Amino acid sequence: MRIGDLAQRAGTTTRALRFYESQGLLMAQRAPNGYREYDEDDLRLVTEIQTLQGIGFSLDDTRPFVDCLRSGHESGDSCADSIETYRRKLAEVDGYLDRLTAIRAGIRAKLDDAQARAEHRERP
Repeated sequence: MRIGDLAQRAGTTTRALRFYESQGLLMAQRAPNGYREYDEDDLRLVTEIQTLQGIGFSLDDTRPFVDCLRSGHESGDSCADSIETYRRKLAEVDGYLDRLTAIRAGIRAKLDDAQARAEHRERP
């Protein structure tokens, strides 16, 4: 299939596919006329990239999953490097949650103080 067909089937743009190619994530075959040619495996790669980006992975984070699929595995997350990437990403998210929890506690304390002062001023 050509790049436009792949883009349509994957629900993305030809520009995104060309970018994936420039980053080494997608490798098109070239037809004799120079057109990029893709197959169902390429569609699986693009779908994997999109799925991972949809849950917060950077394009670079998707590399182990793409490599896993390219090496013939049925799933992009069945390789050790992919599993390690999941672990690293989860630790990163846990760090964000810890920081957000601390920020939330600070905001809650400020709100409680502000409400107490406001209530005190309203009393006759």
